[in-house]
Amino acid sequence: MRERQAARGARRAREFEAFVAGAAGRLLHAATLLTAEAPGANPRARRLLTLALAHTYACWDRLRAEDPYHHARRHLAARFAREAWHHRGGPGRNRRRPPGALAGLTAQERLIIVLRLYEGLAEEQAAALLGLPADRVRVLCDRAITTLTRAPVRRAPAVGGAGAAAS
Repeated sequence: MRERQAARGARRAREFEAFVAGAAGRLLHAATLLTAEAPGANPRARRLLTLALAHTYACWDRLRAEDPYHHARRHLAARFAREAWHHRGGPGRNRRRPPGALAGLTAQERLIIVLRLYEGLAEEQAAALLGLPADRVRVLCDRAITTLTRAPVRRAPAVGGAGAAAS
């Protein structure tokens, strides 16, 4: 009996390690986009990923019919939304925004942009995942895209400066 349990535990560990090897990079990138942190300095994103993977591992035996990536992504999104609401003061509060291209978006807009554009979910799937009407997801996605496309562009300084043009 113990050998069978040990063999099952070892198989479970191998399967989960293979899943993490294949999915952790994409999930970390999604978490980094959600938190709007720099890719090299992303402690909040790594924490989100660790919690999502721990939850997925805890549920691993019950995921036979479900895609483990979908389960981990769902938990990552739910955890981000919950933390954004509770720890960042909820909507409308003044809070420090992280630097980056997505910094001008609210947490909910970032979540929808990541689910729709990076993860490729349909409006209906994102709405079901977040518990929102599909029309609300569409409006938030459109607003976020408008904000991103109207973001001020910083001009890079000229390579040679003013003296290079005179030569």
